[in-house]
Amino acid sequence: MVIISRLKEKLKVLKSFKLVIFLLLVLFGMIPLSAYSVLSAKLYLSDAISQRISELQSHATIISNLVVNSNFFANDDVTELNTEINQVAEVYKGRILIIDKNLTILKDTYNLENGKTIISKEVIDTFDGKNSRYINNEGQYVEITVPINDTVTREIIGVIFMSFSTENIFVLYESMIQENIAFIAVFGVLVIFLSVIAVRTMVKPLKTLSNVIEEVASGDTDIAVDYKGYNELEQIAASYNHMLEKLSITEEARQEFVSNVSHELKTPLTSMKVLAESLIAQEDVPAELYREFMEDINNEIERANNIIVDLLTIVKTEKNQSTVVVSTVNINEFLEGLLKTLRPIAAQRNIELVYESFRDVTAEIDEIKLGMAINNLIENAIKYNYDDGWVKVSLNSDHRYFYIKVEDSGVGIPEELQDRVFERFYRVDPARSRQTGGTGLGLAITRNAILLHRGAIKVYSREGQGSVFTVRIPLNFQV
Repeated sequence: MVIISRLKEKLKVLKSFKLVIFLLLVLFGMIPLSAYSVLSAKLYLSDAISQRISELQSHATIISNLVVNSNFFANDDVTELNTEINQVAEVYKGRILIIDKNLTILKDTYNLENGKTIISKEVIDTFDGKNSRYINNEGQYVEITVPINDTVTREIIGVIFMSFSTENIFVLYESMIQENIAFIAVFGVLVIFLSVIAVRTMVKPLKTLSNVIEEVASGDTDIAVDYKGYNELEQIAASYNHMLEKLSITEEARQEFVSNVSHELKTPLTSMKVLAESLIAQEDVPAELYREFMEDINNEIERANNIIVDLLTIVKTEKNQSTVVVSTVNINEFLEGLLKTLRPIAAQRNIELVYESFRDVTAEIDEIKLGMAINNLIENAIKYNYDDGWVKVSLNSDHRYFYIKVEDSGVGIPEELQDRVFERFYRVDPARSRQTGGTGLGLAITRNAILLHRGAIKVYSREGQGSVFTVRIPLNFQV
């Protein structure tokens, strides 16, 4: 296990961003150059040998013409022909044989096989009209055969066999390989040096960003990355700064939320403490006063309990969509059920509760969460209304969404405050909210539940003339 653990630690090096960039730069710098060097040397070798063979074939053609024109097969002592053959053999460091149609060697520049018979497949094939050439790179020589044709009958009357060394070509080839290796080595050192500089330059802003993130993780959220350079890294820095800004806003919201929760819970606790201390400080407290104080304490306990319940509800509705239990629901019956439970509350203040449906609507919703949201809207419309007022709930739909509208004849919301009514603990009129038992969390819960359904909610209101809340929800739940 220890060995495996150590091996894993060593393999972590392979995940290094710097190492990957470095290797890519070196490989992309070295591989093309090495490939070009090898291919260029191979191409030189091939071209040089082809050129040598072409030159030899040209000389062979000249020799063939001299053989025919000088009637060499009748008299082999021809000075001009011998001079040409010997010069070619000397210049190219090779051997030339002239063979007649009886396969007899009439001329050998090495003077070793004159008058002998040659049995060679290449020579026989040449008499059959097939020229041959053989290249031996290991032995560093080439062999070619060229026919000698009679100028009148075009009959093949002999064959020129040439064998020449290519050693000088291979010497140049090997010299080129060595020069290429030396050049690649020098270039490789330069590539490695430049790659190290490039990697350090490219990774430096990432290291700076990493250091900043560590400082943020330690609690300093006021640091921003100021980077000017590569576009991609500028985008990363900008995204990080945007994320940091969001984190700062979230932290401020968290602190404000904790402060609001503390304040909201502290108020009923303080009230209970004052009431309890008043009872303790008095002797022989009248039963009526005792009962009154205990009722007040009970109300404060209920208020604190409502705040806690609403806070837990917000936490639940802010979780991801996996907590949403979706089912197909008849929205008309769904709304009628909500209104049925709220009519007794409206009746206490003689508020008319009106329901209007334009069509039958069926949709995929979480009945509990959306029911809580719509219930909050209708209940608020009743609470923040005038006695003998009215609340109207309407339902409509199209091919994609259904729409719920909650209108009331209540106190309304000032225009400048309408953007804040969905904030946690925000109250348009704190005194009135406490009188009605509000916690300032109802609309925040409503908004979260609607967003879980990929819906939207808007408010239109005029102070003293009532409010209109419109909700839009997709008919089919969108994951």
